Amino acid sequence: MKLTLNNGVEMPALGFGVFQTAPEETVTAVETALHTGYRHIDTAAAYGNEREVGEAIQSSDVDRSEIFIETKLWISDYGYDQALHAFDKSAGKLGVDRIDLLLLHQPLPTRFDLTLDAYRALEKLLADGRVRAIGVSNFMPEHLDDLLKNTTVVPAVNQIEVHPYFAQPDVLAADAAHRILSQAWSPIGGITFYREGAGGSTLEDRTIIGIGEAHGKTPAQVMLRWHLQQGRSAIPKSTRPERIAENFDVFDLELTDVELAAIDGLDRGVRRGPEPASITLASAGRDIPEA
Repeated sequence: MKLTLNNGVEMPALGFGVFQTAPEETVTAVETALHTGYRHIDTAAAYGNEREVGEAIQSSDVDRSEIFIETKLWISDYGYDQALHAFDKSAGKLGVDRIDLLLLHQPLPTRFDLTLDAYRALEKLLADGRVRAIGVSNFMPEHLDDLLKNTTVVPAVNQIEVHPYFAQPDVLAADAAHRILSQAWSPIGGITFYREGAGGSTLEDRTIIGIGEAHGKTPAQVMLRWHLQQGRSAIPKSTRPERIAENFDVFDLELTDVELAAIDGLDRGVRRGPEPASITLASAGRDIPEA
């Protein structure tokens, strides 16, 4: 199943994420994902495992032309020249000349001038053919408005926290209004069960469990199908082969409109990831190593 981005590039709707996957586990996890059938791999400079993602892709018997590689630049590398060099670092670690989708990882509201300069660098990389599509991550509607007023290329993707307990309808609507594809990180609500805090786990939600039982599917499969049927991309992560396979086995499932609405109704409006406005160079800046 593929989605067509606003510049005509096709991207597999279901990707494989490696957030918080240790470098020593990344090669095996990505190799397993590719063997399972995933053709879209999502990583980031800040994850510290781009090199291992590249190793897995190069050692795979899947042709590079069939694999959609997505990565993200970290805030420490914002600014025009810095972002151009950050591309070189990421491409070097990944072992590729061209990246399929390159995102800005955060909006960095306290230094949005650097954010804009970094995005202009992405526009240059796109014009030069070094990336096939560009986009953003964790941008709220106000950040999108400011970006669109000051740049030329509409982002192809906005990767944001979306799961049944935090659906971000205002961001989804803003993305849709600008023909930006919404891509869900923590799509099965992993952040609700691996990060401490009140709110409960999506995997233990009775509504989601009930829908899964009606279809002979797991709660994770129900949530992934919810994203796909509503036109979103989703990038689940796991290092366990059985979970990697389970998360990919969602293409024979069709949720009803009533079931989709029931999952929509679970939204609690509580963000479990960091507030985008809280990300600053002082609090979150880190050096991204050279390739």
